[in-house]
Amino acid sequence: MSVKGGVRLRIISSIYQNFPKEAKITKIEFEGPEIAVYVENPNAVNQEVVKKVAKEIKKRIIIKASEKARKSEKEALEVIKTVVPPEAQIVDVRFDEELGEVLIKAKKPGLVIGKGGAVQQKIFAETGWRAVIVREPPIKSRTIDNVLGFLYSETEDRANNLRLFGERIHRDVIYKSGDLRIVGLGAFQEVGRSAILVETPESKVLLDVGLNPSETWGPDFFPRLDLDLKVEELDAVVVTHAHLDHCGMVPYLFKYGYNGPVYVTEPTRDIMALMQLDSLDIAEKEGRPLPYSAKEVRSQLTHTITLDYGEVTDIAPDVKITFYNAGHILGSAMVHLYIGEGKYNILYTGDFKYARTRLLDRAADEINAPKLDAVIMETTYGASDQQSRDEAEATLMETITRTVSRGGKVLIPVLAVGRGQEIMLVINDLMKRKLIPEVPVYITGMVDEITNIHNAYPEMLSRELRDEILRKDENPFLSEYFHRIEGYKEDIAQGEPSIIIATSGMLNGGPAVEFFKTMAPDPRNTIVFVSYQAEGTLGRKVRDGATEVQLLNREGKVETVKVAMERVAIEGFSGHSDRRQLLNFITNLTPRPKKLILNHGERGAIASFMRLIEREKVKRGFPRLDVIAPEIGEAIKVT
Repeated sequence: MSVKGGVRLRIISSIYQNFPKEAKITKIEFEGPEIAVYVENPNAVNQEVVKKVAKEIKKRIIIKASEKARKSEKEALEVIKTVVPPEAQIVDVRFDEELGEVLIKAKKPGLVIGKGGAVQQKIFAETGWRAVIVREPPIKSRTIDNVLGFLYSETEDRANNLRLFGERIHRDVIYKSGDLRIVGLGAFQEVGRSAILVETPESKVLLDVGLNPSETWGPDFFPRLDLDLKVEELDAVVVTHAHLDHCGMVPYLFKYGYNGPVYVTEPTRDIMALMQLDSLDIAEKEGRPLPYSAKEVRSQLTHTITLDYGEVTDIAPDVKITFYNAGHILGSAMVHLYIGEGKYNILYTGDFKYARTRLLDRAADEINAPKLDAVIMETTYGASDQQSRDEAEATLMETITRTVSRGGKVLIPVLAVGRGQEIMLVINDLMKRKLIPEVPVYITGMVDEITNIHNAYPEMLSRELRDEILRKDENPFLSEYFHRIEGYKEDIAQGEPSIIIATSGMLNGGPAVEFFKTMAPDPRNTIVFVSYQAEGTLGRKVRDGATEVQLLNREGKVETVKVAMERVAIEGFSGHSDRRQLLNFITNLTPRPKKLILNHGERGAIASFMRLIEREKVKRGFPRLDVIAPEIGEAIKVT
């Protein structure tokens, strides 16, 4: 352990001065944003002392038992089996000797935690191992198993990375004054390739690193990482959610010199890895390999630090962040940056939904900050008002009923994350209430695996859905109406009336494209668009009325597909806020921002929203709000 530097010395001194001698401190490690105090007698440490020191040094402290004070893995396992009630249904236990942690995966994790954390605390008190508790979903998730399996096979690397991050985070601040710069490297005056550099006098933080789903290759496919950025100089990368236009280029950073932390929520960590590996596979099959490999995805995982909503975390000597629910997809987060002990406060919304859905609660609008100097806000739907949720569901109900009555099938291309699950919930409810014909509902593509991941994190779903799953033990994702299939099935595409929910949402790959090829020429069938269709995608062309499209067949030859099927676009299911919701969010946001920076919208949408907000400024109570819409590469100074 290095003790160089005034900050670290102050932290270490405070801990030694306040901790009881009988605790017998063996070492103090800076493990990422946390200060880990290893002791021989953890039961001698009063939590009030820990809270007092944490408040004094303004850092998170965790108590760990020294290696000598821990029971052997075999002994600890026996204690865990004795302490945890059998009803918890433990399915896996793994030990991390480097960090002194034990992973306990159970079908009912609440019973492993116990009331007020009593069982979890007892495990630590009797074994010396800190319990990390994970839910086993009702249908096993290959992704979560693979991610956790990999992380617990790379315990030494993870521990070394955390300690390296800790040394960097808790270094002395050299440059205490100067301007804050925000530079858009992607998704400014466009949708796709989100990437924002936040530069303080002391540190550099990258918010999102995505790719452009409407491009297949070329300069517009990647964010402008060549502008004013050396990846090895970055202090931290923060990813708001697991859509590829926000996370698809994170592994690229590791290939070209980045060796720092990636901050995400737990579901984002899992889904992000799945999406990246899937995009690698698709790109290779299509002969356009991405500029990174699975090796970099694995490296990303060992550098990932997961955070909960509302958790204040140091990510650089002069930057703290807090995640807030964004309401967009599972695990999506808005990021509050608290910079220079509150000199600057920035909120980056990422993609967000300021309205409740069946799947998720509404995005947060109260930020724990003394002020907001700037908000960077998406404006994907800044030019339009979406249907209400009730209207959207009514349109879907009528469309399905009409299509089935004429002997057709309904194809619903969905984004695997979020939209797929939302549509599943709606269809299940409509069928339960006998509002649509009871026909088979086929789930294919990544929707199924992503749904399994949703089942692992019910506490992050909407209040109603959470209650249904955890209290009533009624999981709508496991409905009898749903039939899970692998990929494309010819007999289903040409068979009896049915509903097919398939990826991808913009028809730029996946089984949805294969079903479309077969179903498109038949006027009895219907394609229902429930997601944003980016310019240049097949989905956009079909939605806008193309009567024929050129596609590669299964032999790799170009074929003309006639489009005679009915097309219906329903925007009310969007995971993005429409212009009314955007305006309401700014109106209700606490504290009120001084500057509003618009991004993640096509030029027309941004221009339209700027005109709207200028008209509404006085009426809404923010007459002095500075609204700007920068170009890619333009540096905005926040003073």
